[in-house]
Amino acid sequence: MKYLLPFLVLLASVIGSLANIYINSDGWYTALIKSPLNPPSFIFGIVWPILYALMAFVSFKAANIIWKPFIFQLGLNAAWSWIFFFFHAPLLALVNISGLLFINQRILMTLKKESTLLYFLYLPYILWLSFAAFLNASIVFLN
Repeated sequence: MKYLLPFLVLLASVIGSLANIYINSDGWYTALIKSPLNPPSFIFGIVWPILYALMAFVSFKAANIIWKPFIFQLGLNAAWSWIFFFFHAPLLALVNISGLLFINQRILMTLKKESTLLYFLYLPYILWLSFAAFLNASIVFLN
């Protein structure tokens, strides 16, 4: 499991990234009203690889204690981009990311009991998910 989880992080990042191809292909996303706090698109391309690297490291170090919820959250993580960008379903994506936040907060609390270092390495992912949920909710409510 120790080596499987980092591989699954890489796989989830590739699957999720494939959906991003559709961001500009039909103009749907660009036509949406977004929060004034929505960062420029290139920021996502910088932040997500860092978060996936942190997730891979944490999952490698804590595989024995987080593997079940971690695998489930990876599935939700990869599905979010498809739900939002390919299927154009921001409300369903908001439900998805809410589940992601719930599961990952539980993982974070498990990590806190295990290792302060792993807790602080995983925390940026939770913070970014929270911000992404805000951006997703903004699109739901503004459109």
